[in-house]
Amino acid sequence: MDGTLVDSEKVWDVGLSELAARYGGVLSADARARMVGTNMGMSMAILHDDLGQPWRDPDASVTWLEARMKELFAAGLVWRPGAAELLTRLDAAGVPMALVTATRRHLVDVALDTIGRGHFRAVVTGDEVDQTKPHPLPYLTAAALLGVDVRRCVAIEDSPTGVASALAAGAAVLAVPAEVDLSTLTGVTLVDSLADVDVGFLTRLVEGR
Repeated sequence: MDGTLVDSEKVWDVGLSELAARYGGVLSADARARMVGTNMGMSMAILHDDLGQPWRDPDASVTWLEARMKELFAAGLVWRPGAAELLTRLDAAGVPMALVTATRRHLVDVALDTIGRGHFRAVVTGDEVDQTKPHPLPYLTAAALLGVDVRRCVAIEDSPTGVASALAAGAAVLAVPAEVDLSTLTGVTLVDSLADVDVGFLTRLVEGR
């Protein structure tokens, strides 16, 4: 979701920067990059360490950040290039889709007001599985909910953490960089934008394995 369908990583930049400022610090670019695709607990650990405040309560940080992010998400999200059009094409072709995200359910529900929850037959969020990305469980759970073989699925990802999760699950992986360089990753198909992708492209990824 974040950085793949909608340009919400920039919205997260705002919330995380505000949280760091609340604690009297500035979040470094390196720490921010390492957060992309991780769950909230890991992101807060990175932030606290980056600020030299590892003693901070991660639950308190998550509570504040998620309240702020809910406000920012509700103000509107911007689609990534080609994402809305691809969802429409996949719907028209009858391709079942699942949303797999490390973001927690109550924030995903706000984002789905922009994305459109009707596109997805299943939604797997970061607080609904015992193991989050890069563990394969989120993608294995999504495939099971769709009732399909994960090896016949294409996972579309924008982070190394998400790519690792999808590859470990056995899916074909289409990598679309947003905030993080993915050019060094192996075992994936890399495109600059979802504007370059259609149903036939995704079909060939699965059939050519």
